[in-house]
Amino acid sequence: MKRLCTICARGGSKGFPNKNIRELDGKPLIAHSIFQAKNSELFELVAVNSDSEQILDIAQKWGADYVIERPEELASDDAAKLPAIKYGVQFVEKLLDKKFETIVDLDATAPIRTIEDIKGAVNLLETKGISNVITGVIARKSPYYNQVELNSKGRVIFPKLLNQYIIRRQDAPIVYDMNASIYVWERSALFKYPNIINEETLLYLMNEESSFDIDSELDFEIVELLMKKREVIL
Repeated sequence: MKRLCTICARGGSKGFPNKNIRELDGKPLIAHSIFQAKNSELFELVAVNSDSEQILDIAQKWGADYVIERPEELASDDAAKLPAIKYGVQFVEKLLDKKFETIVDLDATAPIRTIEDIKGAVNLLETKGISNVITGVIARKSPYYNQVELNSKGRVIFPKLLNQYIIRRQDAPIVYDMNASIYVWERSALFKYPNIINEETLLYLMNEESSFDIDSELDFEIVELLMKKREVIL
């Protein structure tokens, strides 16, 4: 099976500047995803794409097979990630004059995922023969019970309603948070569908600890603590 791993990393994060190259447990944040991809032994190649020359230099130093300069229009604050993934795949395929069968994107800000999670998500796609797989975790809050919206009058309402009123959280339907950690596509589906979720998408369930994503300084500190905890256990 020909598999390609992509890692996308913008350099212009306003909420947490330079987070993708911030040192975490002895190496830059992005290096953790590169190491996981390599150590999984699933992929022919690992390709990092970014609008930042500094990120690309660091990614190459830490083992990326290809580094790809992302066009400016794919690197703005409001640019979606999916076009950047497609761009990276097409760039590598054109360069090598070959097409991959399975495409996996690892989010650079999710360094605490496990290699077993990567293998599990890939296996789910390839054994089920569906279009794509996303990863998620059981949500701590539910739109049926303890998440609310405000209506046009500023009054509190539940986003989702059932025929009966939910009294206990345990009675609410299970919902999942997309943790944006691992995305897996069958190649043709990646370019067929305009959105990440379609009628064939399956969910690979991860545990809560492995699902932490770094979007803020607090997230970074939590992930540091979790990594130290794992080192003590191991």
